[in-house]
Amino acid sequence: MDNAFEETLIHDLTTKSSITHSAIEELKSKLITKEIDADGTMIPETEKRTADHNHSSAPHLDEDGLIIPRKPANPVKENPERQNLHKELAFYQKIGKNVLNQKSELQRALEKQKDNLAKKELENNIQARQPELEKVIAERAKKLEGKTNDSQNEDDKVLNSDFLQARMKLKTRTDSK
Repeated sequence: MDNAFEETLIHDLTTKSSITHSAIEELKSKLITKEIDADGTMIPETEKRTADHNHSSAPHLDEDGLIIPRKPANPVKENPERQNLHKELAFYQKIGKNVLNQKSELQRALEKQKDNLAKKELENNIQARQPELEKVIAERAKKLEGKTNDSQNEDDKVLNSDFLQARMKLKTRTDSK
């Protein structure tokens, strides 16, 4: 600290009538032995350096002679890289350019619909290119599969009805006993 600053501080402290003499002597001794750390002990060293540029090293005093606390430096606001990034993102948002490649829900749904439509068109093109003989063979194969499924269902129904009849007979026998 400058000697001129110390003298003005001591002069200001001695002229205030509300401070007791012992408090004045204590502050004087702290200034002389440089026990007062202008930046505080809670702020890390890297932030202390940046805080020195923003705030004057002289502590501000209120009417009672007490040091007025100051806000600690905000590293987010002081980081120029972060500020530039924020400005750039805000600019791109304003002009409507999407730099982060994020799509809205509507855009994703539209793309999904377009993909489904393209798949259907591709399937239709493949079916249109098939010769007539293959189409007829495919239709007959479907009919045969349908008939075999129907016959299996009928067999299952017969088996189920036989099973149900046998069960009913057993049930009546056990009930009668």
